[in-house]
Amino acid sequence: MTNLLWMTLPYIAFTSFVLGHLWRYRTDQFGWTTRSSQIYESRLLRLGSPLFHFGILGVLGGHVVGLLIPESWTSAIGISEHTYHLMAIGMGAPAGFAVIAGAAILLYRRVTVPAVRGATTVSDKLMYLLLVGALVTGMVNTLGNVVSAYNYRETVSPWLRSLFTPHPTPELMATAPLSFQVHVIIVLTLFAIWPYTRLVHMFSAPIGYLVRPYVVYRSRDPQRGSNSRYAKAWVTPQAPPPRNRWV
Repeated sequence: MTNLLWMTLPYIAFTSFVLGHLWRYRTDQFGWTTRSSQIYESRLLRLGSPLFHFGILGVLGGHVVGLLIPESWTSAIGISEHTYHLMAIGMGAPAGFAVIAGAAILLYRRVTVPAVRGATTVSDKLMYLLLVGALVTGMVNTLGNVVSAYNYRETVSPWLRSLFTPHPTPELMATAPLSFQVHVIIVLTLFAIWPYTRLVHMFSAPIGYLVRPYVVYRSRDPQRGSNSRYAKAWVTPQAPPPRNRWV
């Protein structure tokens, strides 16, 4: 069971994540979208979406530092385990609360707005269920560390890094607390279904908009001037920016 959960399952999830995105890109480029529902309702979306997306950036940043950077590296630059523990809670808790608040608003919107609810697919429901499960268990682990001060960088982090080496160590994850194990299983399942949901839009950030030329507006009739109520605007043709689907 240890090898099945902490070695076989991660490799299945990672393989599905990588190959699934390649398959989706090659076969369903027109479906590679968030399926935006802004046209149906925008007030709650304007509040929940920034909270969720900016919060998730902080959560991902904390995971990168905590899981991929060995404890010996932070100790070498003078950051003790106690200091790292306080920093993780101090920065991770606000980011986690922001994500949960944003997700709660977006879920409330999806349930209470009939048009948005009607546009919700089965894959959306499964995605939201796993996403909420990952967020809740993650916050339980973060806040639980205030009391227990469990050092996951001695078990969970080395286990994850070992999966990318010739010698995985699933027994390390088997010794982690149950709440960490549940969190990891939910996240692995979310990674496995990621390419088949609207989450693919994460790889379609509109980077080209940062460098595209300005759109120039001019009066169609210079004699009337741009302030005339009869003036008509036209757009100077610009070369369209390249479509960046992958970041």
